[in-house]
Amino acid sequence: MLPAGSHELKTPLTSISGFAEIMKNGLVKPEDVPEIAGDIYDEAQRLIALIEDIIRLSRLDENSLPLEMEPVDLLAMAEEVARRLKPAALQKGVSLVTRGEHLEITGARQILDEMIFNLCENAVKYNRENGKVTITVQPMENEVRLIVEDTGIGIPLAHQDRVFECFYRVDKSHSREMGGTGLGLSIVKHGAAYHGASLALESKVGQGTKITLSFKRK
Repeated sequence: MLPAGSHELKTPLTSISGFAEIMKNGLVKPEDVPEIAGDIYDEAQRLIALIEDIIRLSRLDENSLPLEMEPVDLLAMAEEVARRLKPAALQKGVSLVTRGEHLEITGARQILDEMIFNLCENAVKYNRENGKVTITVQPMENEVRLIVEDTGIGIPLAHQDRVFECFYRVDKSHSREMGGTGLGLSIVKHGAAYHGASLALESKVGQGTKITLSFKRK
């Protein structure tokens, strides 16, 4: 995982080093110091987020997360995630809707929360202005399904098989503007495997994306 994404780690480090060097050499005007310091802080935060996500993925790969498996109400969790994302959604004019049934699965609460948050955060980020994100929890035979559907930009067919890979970005320039580490969907994929859940994606360019997590019933 690290060799393929090493440039993702190198980029913020290179920026931090560059900013520090020009400050060390006295090439920054005193009035510009706060702005440069802010840039260093932003790049450092980005690097910390990357490292934290890499550690999470490594632990999921190794099944070494000492987390308790417990009953989790997926709809209640989705409602809490929607509440946390409401400020970002309001800023973009995106409406967040949760619907369905209060159904429980047995899982690791921390991982499930991060999976749902990553899916919904992406759905908000890559949505259109005044778009919509719908999170549905529904029963299906022996499964409980959590579906995150958006009205966003969609994912080209040629990229759909790769979006769950570490650091893979459909549009690198656009993705960097939107922030994030490039590991959110990889964490969703590894989290699904951790829970023995299946993951499905449907998307059309310009029409939106629908991602379905199917968990075995408790």
